[in-house]
Amino acid sequence: MAVPYADLHLQYLNIKSEIDTAIAAVIRDSAFIRGPYVDAFERQFAAAVDASHCISCANGTDALYLAMAALEVRPGDEVITTAHSWISTSAMITHAGATAVFCDTDARTFTIDPVAVESAITPRTVGIIPVHLYGQPADMTAIMAIARKRGLWVIEDCAQAHLARYKDRPVGSFGEAATYSFYPGKNLGAMGDAGAIVTNRSDLAERMAMLARHGGVVKHQHRIEGINSRLDGMQAAILSAKLPHLARWTKARQAAAAVYDRGLNQIEDVVVPQVAPDRSHVYHLYTIQHPQRDKLAAHLTANGVQTAINYPVALPFLEAYRRFGHRPGQFPNAHRNQGRILSLPMFAEITLPQQNTVVDLIRAFR
Repeated sequence: MAVPYADLHLQYLNIKSEIDTAIAAVIRDSAFIRGPYVDAFERQFAAAVDASHCISCANGTDALYLAMAALEVRPGDEVITTAHSWISTSAMITHAGATAVFCDTDARTFTIDPVAVESAITPRTVGIIPVHLYGQPADMTAIMAIARKRGLWVIEDCAQAHLARYKDRPVGSFGEAATYSFYPGKNLGAMGDAGAIVTNRSDLAERMAMLARHGGVVKHQHRIEGINSRLDGMQAAILSAKLPHLARWTKARQAAAAVYDRGLNQIEDVVVPQVAPDRSHVYHLYTIQHPQRDKLAAHLTANGVQTAINYPVALPFLEAYRRFGHRPGQFPNAHRNQGRILSLPMFAEITLPQQNTVVDLIRAFR
């Protein structure tokens, strides 16, 4: 049985009438840039994540930049983030004008290690960007305690963690702001690029909105110099059509993860995702560890199972950060994990026979 890594077309077919109606409405109203469909989605998503304000933008990468720009990051500042993430997290620190300072990850959860965060703080540190990687929240109690003690801001990178919760609070509700991606493959995905920032601070919300819309929230009234990072009406309408299904899709992912856990837990050399206490994992990705990762991936591919590696090179060791001269010993967990991680097929519509195929193939691997 062939098993895709994800099946976006199947998701579309399951809610086809809702998506088609949403798209037709935008075309009918010619509401292609900003407009009522964007306004509606911002309200709906803010409510879904218990935030006071949602500022939509073109993508999750821009969301990170806009949040830092609104917090007035300056050259010479340092921003601490995880060694294990997609490059958007660290690259936007650089583009905002600061220097990215990497920290190692927790050995079990892949999320940033608060002990490493504390050790990385210098007089130039202004903020921390924890990433709720793969859909599991970072240790926000420890991170927020450090931030309060040191007078630092926190931006939560929630690009992979829609509806995840930490100690029964939604991710994104702890720091000054939180950023989201609605890239098509995300748990809540558009049919193109899309992103957003949420915050409970009215002052930040206004400044981020201005920054995203050429420096003003009213056309031709440019109060500051901004950029062009606007969510288009088509993607907003699609996201609004999908949003009511997100809670159900999340439960389906969690149920699928439980199936994998039961099937893979007793297989030698396989380490299934470890979920820390008081955290709800929403399984944007189901990522195992295996000492023969590349051979296992080739075995699965040869038998029709698609997999992915998220991410094959930890951030400090990318060519983009060669200038820092980072060494493996500085980030032992992230360095070790980059050669062991493998993401298995995971989507809300995955079937039990598909999962059994994956488990059986892993069990047969030698």
